[in-house]
Amino acid sequence: MIGVTGTAQSPRYDEFSRYVAERGPALLRMARSLTGNHADAEDLLQAALVKTFLSWDRIANPKARDGYVRRAMVNTQISEWRRNRLDVFPTDEIPEQRVDDPTWRIDLADVVERATDRLPERQRTTVVLRFYEDLTEAQIAARMGVTIGTVKSTLSRAVEKLRRDADLVIERALG
Repeated sequence: MIGVTGTAQSPRYDEFSRYVAERGPALLRMARSLTGNHADAEDLLQAALVKTFLSWDRIANPKARDGYVRRAMVNTQISEWRRNRLDVFPTDEIPEQRVDDPTWRIDLADVVERATDRLPERQRTTVVLRFYEDLTEAQIAARMGVTIGTVKSTLSRAVEKLRRDADLVIERALG
């Protein structure tokens, strides 16, 4: 039988693949709680699974596998924190902290909504489908019963109107 890198897969590889397929989502949730974002969580889980695969034959009890992967994630994340740790020096002066005011997002959303409402119906529909519902031009064309070219030209005209909208110009100048 050929190893993991060969053309045939070993029973060890098959067993590990089944384990990852079954337990992957739960392990990813734990990784997310350690890292705080999805991309870093995927990287952390992948690193822990590589370490686990290399030790797969030594994990005799199948019930201990989750614990092994979790421990590998925690150890890997602690090492990452240590690598990225900033040195903190005590001081008598406390630096000024910038406090973010989240109300600007609400104000901006309101301005954008009003500007979008001023667009003609077809342009407004196209903008909403493209930028709010994140549909592709082909999906928009199918939904609206028009050609892709019509969607592209409608979007182009709508975006140009939004660029010239007085309220949005003021928001860009203030931002």
